[in-house]
Amino acid sequence: MEEYPTSFPDKKQAQHPGIEKQMDFKPEFIRAGYKGSNKLDGKVALITGGDSGIGRSVAIHFAREGANIAISYLPQEQQDAEDTKLLIEKERRECLLLPGDLKDKTYCADIVEKTVMHFGKLNILVNNAAIQNPHDNFLDVTDDQLEETFDVNIFSYFRVTRAALKHLKEGDSIINTSSINAYRGLGCLVDYSATKGATTAFTRALAHNLNSKKIRVNSVAPGPIWSPLVVSSFSSEVLENFGTEAPMMRAGQPSECGPAYVYLASDDGSYITGQCIHPNGGFTLNT
Repeated sequence: MEEYPTSFPDKKQAQHPGIEKQMDFKPEFIRAGYKGSNKLDGKVALITGGDSGIGRSVAIHFAREGANIAISYLPQEQQDAEDTKLLIEKERRECLLLPGDLKDKTYCADIVEKTVMHFGKLNILVNNAAIQNPHDNFLDVTDDQLEETFDVNIFSYFRVTRAALKHLKEGDSIINTSSINAYRGLGCLVDYSATKGATTAFTRALAHNLNSKKIRVNSVAPGPIWSPLVVSSFSSEVLENFGTEAPMMRAGQPSECGPAYVYLASDDGSYITGQCIHPNGGFTLNT
């Protein structure tokens, strides 16, 4: 077992979303000893929010398993995206960078078409990008924030998936990033929690819808994971002890989520659809 930290020195980043390159304590995106076994050999994956955090971990794990990768991200995350591209290329896989804003309906369709144009196909879609803005007082959640959170966290999942289904075939898969907060809620993240609840329902319903096409749809609901999204969301005081409320008494690392996505994307998960994997440090949830 690797020893993971139980406290973090990072200070809150003023910009949103966070930038991984600017974090004092860098997240672990893949274990040094992780050995790929060609589980995704010849596949092409599109990962939204793939530049950093859990998205970067998924991208590197997929690349080590043999997939070529396209990642979408905001233009201000360009440096993180460039770093992820280099990491993918070290795995001797190709990476297509797709900067833009998922609130743009045209962009949601364009990233799919550009991925297929570049690689010739699409086999795995990972809807992962998300934003969150904590408020202890629910009355501080404005209409603008509410609409932006839903636009990024769930409406983009519908739009990108709708475009991807023109290209996905039997045996391909869709994986949505949900959250522990879809199942237990979090008082300071009411709008975010609501979008993740919607993601869980979206996953289950879409899985039923696509059963006849033999396209599997699943989700991953991480608990407290150390990532740029966290350092751009919470105060320095919260960050210092982030994740210690988990039964394992620490935050998780993105590297502890990536293999769940590999399982769901590969033939190992061939009898799994409409389900959710919970890398959350030991929380017991009604799933």
